[in-house]
Amino acid sequence: METKAIAKSVRISPRKGKLVIDLIRGKKIGEAIAILNNVESTVKESILKVVNSAIANAENNHEMSVEDLFIKEIYINPGATLKRFRARAKGSGNRILKRTSHITVVVAELEK
Repeated sequence: METKAIAKSVRISPRKGKLVIDLIRGKKIGEAIAILNNVESTVKESILKVVNSAIANAENNHEMSVEDLFIKEIYINPGATLKRFRARAKGSGNRILKRTSHITVVVAELEK
């Protein structure tokens, strides 16, 4: 059995998030949380929040054992891009793209 959690429109770049997500894909939950706590990245808080939500969904909604859980799937997709503007010289302007992401975490129990 598997359970998932999704966070939409998180203000992190998908490109930076993929670097952190690749570290924990396929790992057991305890190991994945330990890796996230030791990563020096600003995106780890958002990813950790979604992982904890998936754990809580598995524990409370489906009565799964937390010790037997592992991250079956984890991926990050681009969300809506916020377009901003910075004034430049001679009355011109540059566009600033503030990217958002959708983070999906699927956890499952290990087969015994």
